[in-house]
Amino acid sequence: MSVEREARHAARMARKKAVVDEAIARATQARGLLLVLTGNGKGKSSSAFGMLGRALGHGMKVAVFQFIKSDAISGEQAYFQRDPNVRWEACGAGYTWETQSRSRDIAAARTGWDKARVALADPGTGLVLLDEMTYLFKYGYVGLDEVLAVLRLRPAMQHVVITGRAAPQALVDAADTVSEIADIKHAFRAGVAAQAGIDR
Repeated sequence: MSVEREARHAARMARKKAVVDEAIARATQARGLLLVLTGNGKGKSSSAFGMLGRALGHGMKVAVFQFIKSDAISGEQAYFQRDPNVRWEACGAGYTWETQSRSRDIAAARTGWDKARVALADPGTGLVLLDEMTYLFKYGYVGLDEVLAVLRLRPAMQHVVITGRAAPQALVDAADTVSEIADIKHAFRAGVAAQAGIDR
């Protein structure tokens, strides 16, 4: 690398560092965040479980409420529930196309939500993951207004992560951070079965 190119790079990075440092200096708030991971692509729950690992790394207690999915043990559940700081609740009767029973799905969702409400009132729980919860709004199992009211009253430093496709606009508006994961390509459409360690 030439001396001139190295100098240009150093100057560019110095300007960038000044901008980043200024932004960091302005970020003075500390409070619990509401994060929404939505979109049709793969990786919403996986991203949420990454934050779960981060929270545990900082010594936080965490609670996972996994809606819609059945109580079949996934790889992440098998791993995380070994940790005494993890509360894991399977709150679904299974995918809706498998259960084919709206009343059963509603009952499972309401029971799970009742459990989640307890965690959302507990200042000792640092992070609550409401996995696949957007489907409860889509199918009318739990009211969005009811959930938003509980989220507004949660402990000041508690973080909440909600995952699932088609997050409603009111949830997006209430959130601090929203990420949309796009579906570009998926192995399943090429005939590849769900793989342990990747999909389950």
